[in-house]
Amino acid sequence: MSLVNTALQPESPDACIPSTASSSAGSAIASATRGEIAVALPMRHAGVRQVTLRYEVQGPADAPVVFIAGGISAHRHVSASSAFAEPGWANALVAAGRTLDPASHRVIAFDYVGADGGLDAPIDTADQADAIAVLLDALEIDRLQAFVGYSYGAMVGLQFAARHPQRLQKLVAVSGAHRPHPYASAWRALQRRAVALGQLQCADAQGLALARQFAMLSYRTPEEFGERFDSAPEIVNGRVRCAAEDYLDAAGAQYVARTPVTAYLRLSESIDLHRLDPASVQVQVVVVAVEGDRLVPLSDSVNLVEGLAGRGQLRVLRSPYGHDAFLKETDRIDLILAAVLRGHGAAP
Repeated sequence: MSLVNTALQPESPDACIPSTASSSAGSAIASATRGEIAVALPMRHAGVRQVTLRYEVQGPADAPVVFIAGGISAHRHVSASSAFAEPGWANALVAAGRTLDPASHRVIAFDYVGADGGLDAPIDTADQADAIAVLLDALEIDRLQAFVGYSYGAMVGLQFAARHPQRLQKLVAVSGAHRPHPYASAWRALQRRAVALGQLQCADAQGLALARQFAMLSYRTPEEFGERFDSAPEIVNGRVRCAAEDYLDAAGAQYVARTPVTAYLRLSESIDLHRLDPASVQVQVVVVAVEGDRLVPLSDSVNLVEGLAGRGQLRVLRSPYGHDAFLKETDRIDLILAAVLRGHGAAP
């Protein structure tokens, strides 16, 4: 496989925010750097495509390196730093005192291939894994201590472990398996149809917002909705409005504000394209499953561990947050990471 990339280019920062900064002695906020590289990436279903890999690195250059990847809406900004103070998508997990403390680990993340909406072609999880390998080459990183992947990121991590095993010591795969469950694929197919209907009506934003609202129902559980939204509906302007609608409207609006329609469609499809023979993974994997996850059932995680043939361990969480438990159960995820990366602590 031939992967051609240009020289590493630091990203030009906003006038008021430098692209790099170093924390002072004793500071709880580590330094961070952002940049991008242009890559000619051979893709499984789309041929060679020119893409830009945008990344963020946080922590000391000589520390153990951990790559972290989340769901399809995750991005390179994992947590706040002295350079980039805005909260990241895993702000409470990559923080001072945590296992992934940027003072003791070099934490790397990137924007998924296709996340900018500029690539309207099928994107495989294997393509994402190969892009990460190119990025590591550019950063002159030979091997990761760990790849920590959540949801779509767990799928990408499994592909990385299968395709680039010499570059990885351990994989932590949370709420992601070797294949998409047919029930979950059906959910996503309906979400994409909602987008298509919006496009037919020249209402792209409304279609994407509706798709995100459907997705929120699949990410969470009936138990959580029963606890949070157990109040009588109201009649507003002659229409009945249930208690959860404000929450769903806000979720849709927030997603539309930051997500191009093409990016959503292609990354949603990418989840459904994902297929992997667990036997092809030759590194140690800790698989974390959540009871009540409607998208990645516990049975799929069990099948994955069985297919790893002695290279996999299973940890099971009980959480009312379902598939989103990896975003909400920070303390419990941190305990698992401590057991994996530090070699001690009892994982739940």
